[in-house]
Amino acid sequence: MTVSLVLVIIMGVLFAAGVYAMLERSLTRVLIGFLLLGNAANLFLLIVMGRPGVAPFYGAADPEDMSDPLPQALTLTAIVITFAVSAFLLALIYRSWQLGQADTVHDDEVDLAVRSRTEDDEEQMDDETSIEDEDDDATTDFIGTDTAPITVLRHRDVDGIRDDAPTDRRSEDRDGGDAR
Repeated sequence: MTVSLVLVIIMGVLFAAGVYAMLERSLTRVLIGFLLLGNAANLFLLIVMGRPGVAPFYGAADPEDMSDPLPQALTLTAIVITFAVSAFLLALIYRSWQLGQADTVHDDEVDLAVRSRTEDDEEQMDDETSIEDEDDDATTDFIGTDTAPITVLRHRDVDGIRDDAPTDRRSEDRDGGDAR
């Protein structure tokens, strides 16, 4: 077996183990699965890069002998993204442990009720329009201008406002004459 075939097999095993671990209900296993997937992605980019070559500096060597810098940049980006998401998952795991002394995700009762609905229940919910008919006039929380939180002021409304923002009009249009 060649080195590339060994790396491809290892990458496939990492992807498979990562997906399997991410399908668990334990957040710690989800984190481990995500880390495995991140390492598999980095290994994939390493395989895609091809044979190693000379550093890609302009004028340092023949372009055929240089390494492709794009997979290297993508690998660095993948490392940073994996680190950031791992830190976020660690914070979620820590908070979950603080609140419930467990890091497992349980089914929500509302989700179970939604899953157990029949087609008749769905059609009945689609036919209900009584709530929508009552609120047709109120499209926002602020109906009248008296209760609106934002008042738009223009320079003509208040003497203290000075409107010296640049405009797209030519200077002769603003001044009323020829300003050339």
